[in-house]
Amino acid sequence: MDYLAIIIITFISGVVGTGLGGVIGAVFKRDSKKIVSLLLSFAAGIMLAVVCFDLMSEPLQMVSEGKLPWYTPLIVAASVAFGYGVVFLLNYFIDKRTNREVEHIDANHPATADDLDELIHADHYKKHEQTNTKLFVAGLVMMSAIALHNLPEGMVIGASYASEENLVKTLFTSSGFIMAIVIGLHNIPEGMAVSVPLISGGMGRVKAVLLTALSGLPTVFGAVLGYALGGISDLMLVLSLGFASGAMLYVVFGELLPEAILMWKSKLPAFSLFVGVLAGFLLVVF
Repeated sequence: MDYLAIIIITFISGVVGTGLGGVIGAVFKRDSKKIVSLLLSFAAGIMLAVVCFDLMSEPLQMVSEGKLPWYTPLIVAASVAFGYGVVFLLNYFIDKRTNREVEHIDANHPATADDLDELIHADHYKKHEQTNTKLFVAGLVMMSAIALHNLPEGMVIGASYASEENLVKTLFTSSGFIMAIVIGLHNIPEGMAVSVPLISGGMGRVKAVLLTALSGLPTVFGAVLGYALGGISDLMLVLSLGFASGAMLYVVFGELLPEAILMWKSKLPAFSLFVGVLAGFLLVVF
């Protein structure tokens, strides 16, 4: 029963959230960078609050209750660093792979003087098949990247639920549910980032939306894994929470915030982050 509830919640958060972004991208084929920037920074603020005020504080509470030894915070710090490092290396591999794909396309389609001139005039350059190919490949790479990212994000949800003594009673009130909502919201712009280049590259809208939604499926696997590991023992729960916290901290500081600032070079994304932290704090407390 517990696993079924987690699977349903993470399916909605991962698959439905990403798929909804794909639908939005298919309908509008473009997005408001300012709105997406505020959404990303707000989601980052809530994630940061949940990690700092809930996930990482849970082991400290267990220490104060005498369930874990005094050096547990050191274990938490090490597992947080490990989770951060794993997702960092994952992103490094994805970025390197993306650059290789682009270089491969450029090698097969060498640019001429006319091509360089058309690069200045974006409207003309978009009509070329070379651009459509690049957009299509970019969409596939983005889909793979998001699918890989969703695995540790799912572990965050599962590990959060693993800390609850009675999951059924706290299914919609625990930090796991809060994190599921936040991850679902932050999956919407990610889904848009996948479907728009796929459709612009020539893929049908329905097929693009379905592939986009499938990229959220690893969230379910990650949640089941995080919940299973966290339920083995108190030490495994601490390690799972620490790893999940590190993964989320990288998502916040390595992806969401830089992307939000690049989309809108203003002070408003920072204010949206501040509001997100306050909202996350109130969600955790109440």
